Amino acid sequence: MIVESPAKGRTIEKYLGKDFKVLASYGHVRDLAPKKGAIETENDFAMHYQPVERNERHIQQIINEVKKAQCIYLATDPDREGEAISWHLVNLLKEAGVLESKPVYRVVFHQIIRKAVQEAVASPREISIDLVDAQQARRALDYLVGFNLSPLLWKKIRTGLSAGRVQSPALRMIVEREEEIEKFEPREYWSIHAQCHHEDHAYEARLVEMHGKKLEQFTIETEEQAQRIRSDVEKDSGGRLVVAAVEKRQRRKRPAAAFITSTLQQEAARKLGFTAQRTMRLAQKLYEGVPIDGQEAGLITYMRTDSVHIAPEAVEDIRNLIRDKFGRNMVPAKPRSYKTKSRNAQEAHEAIRPTSAAIMPQLVEKQVERDLFRLYELIWKRAVASQMIDAVYDTVAVDLLAGANFRFRVTGSVLKTPGFIQLYQESRDEAVDEQDIPLPEMTVDQTIPLDAVDARKHVTEPPPRYSEASLIKSLEEHGIGRPSTYASIIITLQQRDYVAMQQKRFVPTDVGRVVSQFLARYFNRYVDYAFTAELEDQLDAIARGERQWKPVLQSFWTPFHDLIEQTDQSVSRSEVTSETLDESCPKCGKPLQSRLGKHGRFIGCSAFPECDYTRNLDGQEDAGPAVVEGRICPQCGGSLVLRHGRYGQFIGCAKYPECRFIESLNQPQETGVTCPVCHHGNLVKKRSRRGKVFFACSDYPTCQYAIWDAPINEPCPKCGWPILTQKTTKRRGAEKVCPQKDCDYREPLPVVLETEVS
Repeated sequence: MIVESPAKGRTIEKYLGKDFKVLASYGHVRDLAPKKGAIETENDFAMHYQPVERNERHIQQIINEVKKAQCIYLATDPDREGEAISWHLVNLLKEAGVLESKPVYRVVFHQIIRKAVQEAVASPREISIDLVDAQQARRALDYLVGFNLSPLLWKKIRTGLSAGRVQSPALRMIVEREEEIEKFEPREYWSIHAQCHHEDHAYEARLVEMHGKKLEQFTIETEEQAQRIRSDVEKDSGGRLVVAAVEKRQRRKRPAAAFITSTLQQEAARKLGFTAQRTMRLAQKLYEGVPIDGQEAGLITYMRTDSVHIAPEAVEDIRNLIRDKFGRNMVPAKPRSYKTKSRNAQEAHEAIRPTSAAIMPQLVEKQVERDLFRLYELIWKRAVASQMIDAVYDTVAVDLLAGANFRFRVTGSVLKTPGFIQLYQESRDEAVDEQDIPLPEMTVDQTIPLDAVDARKHVTEPPPRYSEASLIKSLEEHGIGRPSTYASIIITLQQRDYVAMQQKRFVPTDVGRVVSQFLARYFNRYVDYAFTAELEDQLDAIARGERQWKPVLQSFWTPFHDLIEQTDQSVSRSEVTSETLDESCPKCGKPLQSRLGKHGRFIGCSAFPECDYTRNLDGQEDAGPAVVEGRICPQCGGSLVLRHGRYGQFIGCAKYPECRFIESLNQPQETGVTCPVCHHGNLVKKRSRRGKVFFACSDYPTCQYAIWDAPINEPCPKCGWPILTQKTTKRRGAEKVCPQKDCDYREPLPVVLETEVS
């Protein structure tokens, strides 16, 4: 049997017995040749594959073992990519001449447990050519875009840039959101609130109607209006409000469905602070198998899925657990079912769930690393909660009159039946003000004392920048990419330096903006959200056998290639990287331009090189590199100047490029804390290539100990580790924390320690 990963192979081999040998392909075994011409667009899209170089040793091992085998079972992942890997394996084995007449079976299982593996082996099938063709079409599209659009970016913007079929629409989302934020103009509005209390309850009502007209958001726009209305309310009310209406009802909240790939990535980002890439890496381990009670066991079903369906036997398993652990009253009369939103979801797949509900999180907590436990706990709770009863709230809405002209409203709610909420509650992307509070019993015509009337100012805020969770949600809503691609989309945008992270939000870089604007201007169709989603639909149709893959490629390639040729000939580099401003050069009078330079955008004269006027975007005129006083270049004796590079400031020779002397200013800074591992070096503050601060041993590379949080020169009182770290979060504030993963010591800090050297 051939699987993709060795971890999965070790688990499966124990289920199959001595007659089977399980080998790993270590992922892909063949790919398109990494050069132009790997796809012959003029020859019916003939594709030229070659073995993946890093896996040649594993491929040779598979070939050697197949020679001795009676038959071959291909058990790569149960998706299009896995199907294509199986197909590539068969082709490699045929080329090696080792298959002969040996039977080849394709087996698929969505959870790595003994029963599922043995049932799959007992019911094999053939390789699905439709799924293979869909994957070939996807790979071909990505190749054709990358190898034709990227060179154009090199010529028109900057060397080394690249463009992707699904990454480019994602970049457009981030850039358009940033432009929306920059254009946003705050707008002021006011609200009026009545402060009341009786029967030991204090509560607040909001003005919703005035002189018979319902108040809208911007009905009260100025402080003068607000204060006049506040005064009128105080005068008309006579210090009391009268209950005009009381509406009571029950509100039921249904649990969310078990996770699919996108919702798992979103919730892990919100609740655990994991990146999409980290979430998928941990989920892969949970799926392939981890040691539990001395045995390798797969703890969750396959983690790349867009179906919320759960197998009936698994639903019954979950319902039995709820009945035993939470009580019979927590189980709904009928099993819950959920409708998958994606019209192309494969219902044969399942949602992400525990392979057995009986493997409760506390059973694995001490046996796996902390992050694996946290992710498993999230998956287990979500799946189990999805089959629990609704949460039920008693709600009340009360209208209160201040005289004849002003109507206030207050709403309250009380959780009557917690239901699923006692186990799991879904997070939200943005904080929502929950104003519901318990209210005292009130009846129509009852008089309520009015304590005070407040006028409050509000200012509208721009839409927030995308977080990983909200970007994934938006990609899913627009149909861009598929569950397995979200993590790679995000990491690719970051690796290309098209976006940066600020306070866990995506901000486009200057280069990212220019690339996005270039694509939106000249290749708008190909970064259009609807077009990208439609192309995904066509790939899904190929997978279902409803369309042929080569006509789909042809319909994409012909107009795309024509547009590449046209843009190459008709668009100049200056058109793409510069924008003329409505401002004249103070030096020569010619129009100024916003231009993209080596280190980002700046303002320069359109008459360059005749006129060399430049300034920064903040309005400061660029006087050139600052001279370092009192020093000369040790190599040539020239002046030294302060320069800016991609990793920050550095000192360089003024005669560059004739003299290439440089001196980094990003020197490690001492913390005075001895390394807890080697006890020889000290921990020093450094910056990563992406500018993130970390603390590492000064004896690197002899000692490779490193931590992200600032060290504190105190031993852990719980486990005795020589140092603690200073960690600050919004939820907990500043704390002393033990950096050891298996120690949970933490203690609040009244004052943040200044351990960083400035």
